[in-house]
Amino acid sequence: MNPMTNSLSKIIIEDSKNVMNKINFSSLSNKSILITGSTGLIGTYLLACLYHLSISKKFKLKVNILIHSDLPEFITSLIKSLDCSVYQGDITDRRFCKTLPNTDYIIHAAGYGQPGKFMENPIKTLQINTTATLDLFEHLNKDGSFLFLSSSEIYSGLLSPPFNESQIGNTTTDHTRSSYIEGKRTGETICNEYRRLGINAKSARLSLAYGPGTKRHDKRVLNNFIEKALTQGKIDMLDQGEAKRTYCYVTDAVEILWNILLFGKDNIYNVGGVSRITIAELAKLIAKETGVSVIFPKHSSDLLGAPDDVYLDLTKIQQEFNKHQFVSLEDGIRTTINWQKNLYNKS
Repeated sequence: MNPMTNSLSKIIIEDSKNVMNKINFSSLSNKSILITGSTGLIGTYLLACLYHLSISKKFKLKVNILIHSDLPEFITSLIKSLDCSVYQGDITDRRFCKTLPNTDYIIHAAGYGQPGKFMENPIKTLQINTTATLDLFEHLNKDGSFLFLSSSEIYSGLLSPPFNESQIGNTTTDHTRSSYIEGKRTGETICNEYRRLGINAKSARLSLAYGPGTKRHDKRVLNNFIEKALTQGKIDMLDQGEAKRTYCYVTDAVEILWNILLFGKDNIYNVGGVSRITIAELAKLIAKETGVSVIFPKHSSDLLGAPDDVYLDLTKIQQEFNKHQFVSLEDGIRTTINWQKNLYNKS
């Protein structure tokens, strides 16, 4: 393992320890699990949790991961201790999906997390969330549990946040982000219909998760700001940064997701954080931590249908899972900066 890979693995292994004492994983004993999107931010931390379970040697668990491209070295190091089978292929290829094993738990975390990516690949985005979801249900064992990663984009078009799980957005089908929004809505509908058939299927409306585990040149705002600070010595803004976002650190997100999969009683849950901030304030916070300046433009660019405010009502997860403590934005950003410093070989 080269030094950079070793450093990246250590960051995730140490950070993910914060999830382990908050979840009772005993229901996974002698079971099997399939995780799609295993090289993404959420997938990486799910695997890190399973790594900790494996080295604790408390019980056996068969892990199956589905990937599209080659595994990064830092993830390869995580799965070495697992009883893990890797399936590499296109999740939208129905012939490939037929090769997947039947399993007790499925977490469908595959998809384009970056808006630019899902707007560049609208048909694939729809397929990942719809036909692939249908195909994955064919591999769920009787009495198994299925978790679909939906998105807070479900609420697009609504005003007056925070938004709760009983609400739905009102954007039109020709919206610039409609392939993602409608794909997630349809994925949720598929889960709801299987639930009516007696299958334990749930959807998690994930909002603005961040942290270590991202790849180079991730264009999501927080990661992009850190990259600019580390590689350009400044943060160039596209607009005045008046839009508001509420960020959720990855260990908080994964803790909630495990709770939903293993113990959730309802069909839909919001998964988000409590760190509400404007984009301009976020840029200034990252600039302060990295010692650079923020440059605001004279003329703003069009951000292609991005919402003005993203803020979720977390009452359900607070009451059902007693989730009240969250990693502060300042602490989360420091860890994420450390990750990207190692990623870009910046001391």
